Amino acid sequence: MPRDTTRRDRLAEAATDYVLDHGLVGLSLRPLAAEVGTSDRMLLYHFDGKDDLVATVLRVSNDRSVAEIRALEPAAGVREAVLGLWQAMLTPRLARCQRMYVEAAALGLFGREPYATVVREANAVWVAAVADHLVASGMPRALASRATALLDAALMGFLLDLPLDEGDPVQRQAVRDLAEAVAAIAGRSTEDGRGQGSA
Repeated sequence: MPRDTTRRDRLAEAATDYVLDHGLVGLSLRPLAAEVGTSDRMLLYHFDGKDDLVATVLRVSNDRSVAEIRALEPAAGVREAVLGLWQAMLTPRLARCQRMYVEAAALGLFGREPYATVVREANAVWVAAVADHLVASGMPRALASRATALLDAALMGFLLDLPLDEGDPVQRQAVRDLAEAVAAIAGRSTEDGRGQGSA
């Protein structure tokens, strides 16, 4: 009998909410299934095992993150776009998804699946959304990947340090410095950007 994809989608959304609240480490199917109103056996009927369920949860969470970025209005300039992205990452909805991404990335660091594969996929989609937002805010398309590589790495580092540095004026200044650096990349010519592709 074919699976009910509508039911699967509903379970995926509910399971994502549960994991966002409880985390990936030590995830147990029985309490998750009870929370979403089914049994662990019936939950796995809709997925190809626990790994497929986890991968689906990670994709749903990333889809939510990307939707938040794509919903942002273009900023008045690249600097303002960077500051706006950081503020967006601090909102509860996006911050929870980013924490899940960090947890999955840590689990996938040594090639553990399904985390490693899904994190690579998720990062590509996320980076594309960030790059599009920068371009909409004035970044030349030819320089967007260069700027986004710097921006994504720095914002993730800030996010990891946030529990220790929240409210720290040094971190606030670092975010402003990052915005200036990304804006400086935007101000360079396309030829200059292409000519400095290697470190």
